[in-house]
Amino acid sequence: DAKPQGFVPGGLSLHNCMLPHGPDRDAFEGASNADLKPHLLDNTMSFMFETRFPQHLTAFAAKEAPLQDDYLDCWTSLEKKFDGTPGIKP
Repeated sequence: DAKPQGFVPGGLSLHNCMLPHGPDRDAFEGASNADLKPHLLDNTMSFMFETRFPQHLTAFAAKEAPLQDDYLDCWTSLEKKFDGTPGIKP
């Protein structure tokens, strides 16, 4: 994903249909304020899969596999940047 440490080579993420996902605050702010110039990523290759088809958990994945209970915590400090009110903004 967008975190500086990224994935290990060959790592992947799978995002289910209609499931919120995206960078945490540090990654968002860093990318939003970075110089807009090309840069090379070394020693990495990651894959992100997304699908419109809902994915269902197996019983093992839902009950036995290690879960990342703090998954949502990375977005708690993300500030709202969108103003959806109609009209021209200054």
